[in-house]
Amino acid sequence: MRIALAQMGGVPASAAAGLDALERAAADASRQDARLLITPELSLTGYAVGDRTAALAEPADGPAAHRVAGIAARYGIAVVHGYPERAGDAVHNSVRLTGPDGAALADYRKTHLFGGFERAAFTPGDIPVVQADLDGLRIGLLICYDVEFPEAVRAHALAGTHLLAVPTALMRPYEFVAQTLVPARAYESQLHLAYVNRHGAEGEYHFAGLSCLAGPDGAVRARAGTGEELLFADVASALIAAARAETPYLSDRRPELYRSLV
Repeated sequence: MRIALAQMGGVPASAAAGLDALERAAADASRQDARLLITPELSLTGYAVGDRTAALAEPADGPAAHRVAGIAARYGIAVVHGYPERAGDAVHNSVRLTGPDGAALADYRKTHLFGGFERAAFTPGDIPVVQADLDGLRIGLLICYDVEFPEAVRAHALAGTHLLAVPTALMRPYEFVAQTLVPARAYESQLHLAYVNRHGAEGEYHFAGLSCLAGPDGAVRARAGTGEELLFADVASALIAAARAETPYLSDRRPELYRSLV
């Protein structure tokens, strides 16, 4: 599968601007034969929205989701987008995978919240592994800080995820996460990991860019710089089988020794 990673900035608190940027990326990605477009964490609203988060939140099937569905169907491309989700009295930091026909395929709520802003604004999710199948690949979803927990990525590997899509909002000075930790996560759990970041300044935050696709062999097959960029890379399940045959971490595990971890 050819995938596109949209490293974007944005206009904080403007869902209209976020949707327009997503549509431009979808059009460009479709012209270059990508089947899946992945955008950053909170791609529709921006990250630095502070106490406006609750006002910007929409239900999973709200107006913004319907527009994303229309974009996906118009350009024939699956889309992963991030947004603040309203669910009753709770607000979640969420992502949705929409299929190339506009159908909702998967919804995930961030389970590991980072820093004071997120803990004040969001309720953490409690479902660790969310997946959907597309064109013979099993796609899993995490968000930003989630990927820094090896258990979260390993759970996806054990559940059969081939491509782990991770919309993110990685800030400076934590570039080492994108440069070192993300390829290590892909290698140790032997899956493809698409880490798609924001870039530029928003309020008090300065996002690091450096989006990448890391493969099951630890090789980084696409890497962005620090500005706006649309990356393309190919994902193949055959590479996963080869990596697992070469270094059989999953089959050599001894879970009976790890019970103290939980």
